[in-house]
Amino acid sequence: EQNYPNPFNPVTKIAFDLPRDAKVKLAVYDILGREIKTLVNNEFRSIGKYIIEFDGSGFASGVYFYHLQVEGGKTFTAVKKMVLIK
Repeated sequence: EQNYPNPFNPVTKIAFDLPRDAKVKLAVYDILGREIKTLVNNEFRSIGKYIIEFDGSGFASGVYFYHLQVEGGKTFTAVKKMVLIK
């Protein structure tokens, strides 16, 4: 799902649903593709809905991307854009 709110200042929430148990990685990248924050680091998660909070107070205003990777059975990957405005 898309983060909410977007644009945000300085906190936003990233939600995702898991239809099966899986290993999850959720990371935030800057506009240059550098990983700036790992929110979930290859952790095993059970079936269900998750909401992860990202606090951008230590980062500059701008465009960021979050990358969700789910491994379990089939691999699923999603990238979404979010905007931090201070």
